[in-house]
Amino acid sequence: MHKIKTDRFYFKSLYQTNPTKAIDSASTYLYENLINEIVPHWYGTEWDFNGYTNTPNDGLIACGYFVSTTLKHLDFNLNRYKMAQQAGLIEARMLQPKSDLKIYSNLTFATLETKVNSVYSDGIYFVGLDNHVGYILIKNKTLYFLHSSYCDDKVVIELAETSACFRSNIYVFAEITTNKKLVTNWIQNSALIVPSH
Repeated sequence: MHKIKTDRFYFKSLYQTNPTKAIDSASTYLYENLINEIVPHWYGTEWDFNGYTNTPNDGLIACGYFVSTTLKHLDFNLNRYKMAQQAGLIEARMLQPKSDLKIYSNLTFATLETKVNSVYSDGIYFVGLDNHVGYILIKNKTLYFLHSSYCDDKVVIELAETSACFRSNIYVFAEITTNKKLVTNWIQNSALIVPSH
């Protein structure tokens, strides 16, 4: 966590001279740190509807807290309690304006996957379902669902296509690592706040 804070200062100084390079580099940095440094520690942490541990594999974690806590550990400036207590659509709007969200409903997985791949590239995305939230990792056009699973009672990464928890009437996607505005907010340490309306 301390290293991430230090690294963020590097991106902040780079942003002064070369904003485009700073955003692109920080985007890659956030992706690699979330997938390789932060989330792996959480695998196997027990799911509970009311769980809110701040420490991987020590206590219980609900799906919303898994997302907000890992973003907090990535040094996003947010209140992990307030974020986790919101509905999926509101959590998504903390990350990206409503007009930029992608919302799909009543689709087969194959159709959803095609639509998602037509608008998104490799990266990490937030996804809100009917009554569940998590991350979608897109890698080589394959969708992986990364979440605190009430189906497996623990934090897992799995193919979205075969995930029992990835069944929903609605899917709300917000960009994280491909979201230039959000990456800039991270560089500047701007607060992510719950939208008021």
